[in-house]
Amino acid sequence: MTSIIDPAAIVKPQRVKLQPFKVMVGPVTHLAEERERLSTLTYSGFTVKQLGATIGGIVDGVDITKPISDELVAELRRCLLDFKVIFFRDQPLTPVEHVAFARRFGDLETHPFIPANTSQPELVRFEKEATVGGFENVWHSDVPWRALPSAAAVLHAIEIPPIGGDTSFCDMYAAYEGLSQKMKDQIADLKAVNDFTKAFGHTLDDAGRAAMHEKYLPTVQPVVRTHGETGRKLIYVNRAFTESIVGLSPAESHDLIDFLSSQANVLEYQCRFQWAPHSVAFWDNRAVQHFALSDYWPQRRVMERASIVGEQPR
Repeated sequence: MTSIIDPAAIVKPQRVKLQPFKVMVGPVTHLAEERERLSTLTYSGFTVKQLGATIGGIVDGVDITKPISDELVAELRRCLLDFKVIFFRDQPLTPVEHVAFARRFGDLETHPFIPANTSQPELVRFEKEATVGGFENVWHSDVPWRALPSAAAVLHAIEIPPIGGDTSFCDMYAAYEGLSQKMKDQIADLKAVNDFTKAFGHTLDDAGRAAMHEKYLPTVQPVVRTHGETGRKLIYVNRAFTESIVGLSPAESHDLIDFLSSQANVLEYQCRFQWAPHSVAFWDNRAVQHFALSDYWPQRRVMERASIVGEQPR
């Protein structure tokens, strides 16, 4: 039988030349130096297991339910600055002990929106269950809309769902260092408006919003913040609270905020912590953003947090 297909008409498959992707393919090489630096660090009085490439350390050998010495405070502070967020296991803190530990690292603040709901006014209790939703699942740093945003926070897990409820943290130094030099130059002197109403406004009525706005006016913060203790630069923009960029149009602001905020999505810049009852996270709120995974509904999750007063961002 004669074929009705002309062999000359058959198009042979061609090998397609692969085109290089432009973004985040292959090793994220700028992390190597910091990753290796962290792997060599030692501290007096405890050990640390590195969790992420450049962020996160699990501390062993410290009982933070007991009073700690000035020397240990200094070492833990150094460890926090190095790892950006540190974790402790099996620390059944009472509210008094929790506040006492956090206060060793600075004055404590009270939350402007959540009334005192523990025996300690500086300690905020977050209870989430089937009938109580939350706004966890967005990358953010705490209260950048305050004139003095929190320097750090100590979060204690009271009750944890059987599955889910992890928290991820992002190294915003690494996020900044991953930008092109041209982008760094473009954003170097920009300022951003941060406003609580972007995240919390819908929880208040008109009168409540007006009263809070009178007390907490939108703040103008640097897009690129220089850490007051380490001197390192970081991205200080997030989707939860950054409203606009000074001097840019609404469309330009939206696009730049979206781009800079999206750097927190890069997995290589992150660590993820799986909670257990009486685990504690202590993070440098100047250097990191965090994202509480809201994947456990309708299960119950109860956490308590003390926050340390910070300085004006520069």
